Amino acid sequence: MSRARVAGAPGRAGMLGGSGVPGVPGGSGGAGVPGVPGGSGGAGVSGGSGGPGVSGGSGGTGMPGGAGGEGVPGGRGKEGVRGGHGGPAGETPGGAGSPGAARGRRGDRVEGSFLLEARGLSKTFRSGQEDILVLDKVDLTVVPGASTAVLGASGSGKSTLLYILGGLERPSEGSVMSGGTDVYAQGDSQRARWRARSVGFVFQFHHLLPDFDALENVSMPLLLAGASREEAEARARPLLDRVGLTGRLTHRPGLMSGGEQQRVALARALAMGPRILLADEPTGNLDGKNASMVNELIVELARAGGMAAVVVTHNAKLAAKLDRRLVLEGGSLREG
Repeated sequence: MSRARVAGAPGRAGMLGGSGVPGVPGGSGGAGVPGVPGGSGGAGVSGGSGGPGVSGGSGGTGMPGGAGGEGVPGGRGKEGVRGGHGGPAGETPGGAGSPGAARGRRGDRVEGSFLLEARGLSKTFRSGQEDILVLDKVDLTVVPGASTAVLGASGSGKSTLLYILGGLERPSEGSVMSGGTDVYAQGDSQRARWRARSVGFVFQFHHLLPDFDALENVSMPLLLAGASREEAEARARPLLDRVGLTGRLTHRPGLMSGGEQQRVALARALAMGPRILLADEPTGNLDGKNASMVNELIVELARAGGMAAVVVTHNAKLAAKLDRRLVLEGGSLREG
């Protein structure tokens, strides 16, 4: 039986690095010892053949990758457990020889292919002596590389749905599954860690820090996560380049147009390499040209980076450019 190199004792979380190195597949044979999980970055190591696949995990010891590559799958086995938003493993992962993950089906699709799945979400708010039902047993699945628009009138519950999906608002009933785990079955600190490494938020207002330039604003999440200034800026520069702001790195928000500010906010949302992007009316304060540009960027980045994007909007024209359109009305979600 092949054996993997044994990981060292758990230590403190490593600094965010640059591009992560993919995990090395295990040998053949029985179930190996799992490697130390990486930090934030790409997908974790999928399971090999034999017992349950090894997930990439999140955080932990080892040097987390800034934008980690895809983990290398194990042997030939069935579909392994999708890793959390982990980067490359800190040590060599365990050997192959475990069966893939059990298939949790909804129709003919495999649960392991979902980045996020809401099941039976209901949300009730209390107003005086009256209970107001905003969401009524809503189901929603988001998959890698796809963008979904949620349309609805003001006050229909679109933002509430988005906040529940992002771990910010607990539902009255139902669950939000990510990586095989119910987000709301976790404690507050665990849920906050999941949100920080897995979810990027873009809001109608950019919420940029006015005393910091574009490069510093995009670097901020990385600095707060423990990266050095050099490491954070090395990650932030290409993101700003991707949203067309190479020449505005040293400009503060007050010296930028509304479209530029929102593109900085989009780059900031991508700084930690999230797998899920949630946008709440991201073009609501923009003119038609800039709104179209930001919308197209969200679709392009989702497809190119394998992210799942959910965009709340009331603009049907912009929603038509996304891969899927849903309408929230009377607490229920339907295809638009």
